[in-house]
Amino acid sequence: MSMSKIEFAVDMTCQKCVNAVQESLSDLNDIQNLNISLERGTVVVETNLPFTLIQEKIEKSGKKAVLKGYGENSFSAVSMLGGNSGYSISNNIKGVIRFVQTPEGCIIDGTVDGLEPGQHGVHIHECGDISNGCESVGEHFNPHNSIHGGPEDDISKKHIGDLGNIDVDNNGRALFRRINKFLQVSDIIGRSLVITEKPDDLGKGNDQQSLIDGNSGKRLACGIIARSSGLFQNTKKICACDGLTIWDERERANSNQKESTKYTSNQICMLC
Repeated sequence: MSMSKIEFAVDMTCQKCVNAVQESLSDLNDIQNLNISLERGTVVVETNLPFTLIQEKIEKSGKKAVLKGYGENSFSAVSMLGGNSGYSISNNIKGVIRFVQTPEGCIIDGTVDGLEPGQHGVHIHECGDISNGCESVGEHFNPHNSIHGGPEDDISKKHIGDLGNIDVDNNGRALFRRINKFLQVSDIIGRSLVITEKPDDLGKGNDQQSLIDGNSGKRLACGIIARSSGLFQNTKKICACDGLTIWDERERANSNQKESTKYTSNQICMLC
């Protein structure tokens, strides 16, 4: 799977901090390059692992971390599900999904918490309007006017917005990273990402609905897809939303949210 570079701001004050962060990542085999800068307070990794997994590993060192940039000199985007920036039918459903353009295709890297265990469909919808929740985002993004299908199907037999399914574990978490060769980040900024109640049958069902939405059922959560920072493009230390530093903002977020969704508010701050 294609490697990508991810930049984290990490609250480091001395060489012992650097050593602790380095040790926390030492057991991950899928990191190709690791650069830790005490002066800049950043950790840059080149990896094919989900960004949330890297962030949680760094924080096991006792150091706070916030994602700053994803992808080198390329388009990046992000969709926030639930919380203050997206929508979900349950306060428990929250997540962050990132999109990064590479020569091999679009990397889709996400974490969603609060879902029922099993498979759930994921689709990009045509509109970036969540004024009426997930009911106002329109239909699947389908510029070629094709039938519904799976992410690996031919372009004539799938919607561009058909991203397939995510697997949710017994703790209600979906952690995923995949490449979609048909998706262009520049085409989806301003649209929406939706998670559905049921698995997507990828257009292989025996009824008409299968060719429309894969019988994937109710729309559980959605978020607008917004432009985000690439590597070294985000120099922010103060959140423009409330004037707090990114570390104060993180502490406030942790006191207001469950631990499993702590990354959500921090990502909002880094994007605003």
